[in-house]
Amino acid sequence: MARDRRDYYYHQAKKEGYRSRASFKLMQINEKHKIIKRGDSVVDLGAAPGGWLQVAKKLSGGKVLGVDLQKIDYIEGVETIQGDINIESTIKTIIQVTGLKGVDVVLCDAAPNLSGNWSYDHTRSIELATSALEYAKRILKQKGNFVVKVFQGDMFNDYLQNARENFVRTTAYSPKASRSQSAEIYFIGKEFLTAPLHKGDEFVVEINKLGSGGDGVVLIEKFIVFVKEVEVGEKVRISIIDVKLNFAFADVKESLGKFETSE
Repeated sequence: MARDRRDYYYHQAKKEGYRSRASFKLMQINEKHKIIKRGDSVVDLGAAPGGWLQVAKKLSGGKVLGVDLQKIDYIEGVETIQGDINIESTIKTIIQVTGLKGVDVVLCDAAPNLSGNWSYDHTRSIELATSALEYAKRILKQKGNFVVKVFQGDMFNDYLQNARENFVRTTAYSPKASRSQSAEIYFIGKEFLTAPLHKGDEFVVEINKLGSGGDGVVLIEKFIVFVKEVEVGEKVRISIIDVKLNFAFADVKESLGKFETSE
């Protein structure tokens, strides 16, 4: 606590009525990356004591829901659920409260209880961030945004690579309000992809037509995929190399010959 009392953001939080210094982290993240817009619906996972909920409500003005194992004291205009985000019944309750259409933003500033063993704490942080990502994938709307705290370490790059596949734009960001000695960093994903495929997925397809740019055009589960350097009548194995909101790009991994096209 002595360190907190000497901390600028600790004093500012007390002065401005926020429940934790972490409130300023979300303010800085949003100022830089525009995660929460006016009217957005927001779910905050691991929300206690409620500092991010206060900021989310101020920024959005819309539906804001906080979830935590601990009881969250009342915040005007904010709904809360006391529950474990690793339990299926909790996600069902979240969906009941927020609706089947999903939410615009999912936040998670939660951290594991620190043991002092860095390898163990880093692993637990990755597990928590992975759970948050899986929850976000179930409740985010298309084009929704996601922010989660992660401890840096040898597992961070793998987490980053996996998380990036679910959003159009991603970055890792450390707000000024994070303490200089802290290993925490925030993964930010913008424009959630609800495509039925991901980067690295492979499919066997038949090229029936070319687009105006000369690429092959195929539909995979009603999702448009542009395939480079193919001709009509080819059967090929493709690998997805990039996914956008409404279409994807693929390279040919293997030519499987020709097929007969109908006249």
